[in-house]
Amino acid sequence: MRTPEQFQAVLTAEGPAAALAYLNQGVAHRYSAIYRFDGELLRNVLLCDKREQVRPDFLLVVPFRHSFCQFVLRDQAFRTEDSRQDPRLADHPYRGVVISYHSVPLVDEQGALWGTLSHFDMHSHPLADEEFRLMERAAPVFGRNLALLEP
Repeated sequence: MRTPEQFQAVLTAEGPAAALAYLNQGVAHRYSAIYRFDGELLRNVLLCDKREQVRPDFLLVVPFRHSFCQFVLRDQAFRTEDSRQDPRLADHPYRGVVISYHSVPLVDEQGALWGTLSHFDMHSHPLADEEFRLMERAAPVFGRNLALLEP
């Protein structure tokens, strides 16, 4: 079983990209990402792509009002296996574009909301509860190490 302690060890020894890849290894989702709130925008800070391709431009910057991250801010977490079937997203512009999305907030050391930690895909994937809990426990560790994410 994968643990928060293993995640912390990877972060300490290999850095944030390896730690995000560790989280991504346990899920079916193509992408795992960290986004930072920047006014009306969300900026991708770190992306793990199972296919190891160049980050698509449409993932670099996302308008906050069009993001699923707005629901993380509102609800303190957001999970949808299939946005096409999720009534909470009935009028959302990315419904059916980003199909599977699971995310938790990232909070800085002062307790301010900094961004999100997410697994997502353009195909439907469930996320096991234990993997979601691992992501929830990894978020505060990233939150205490935000300086590692800054350029």
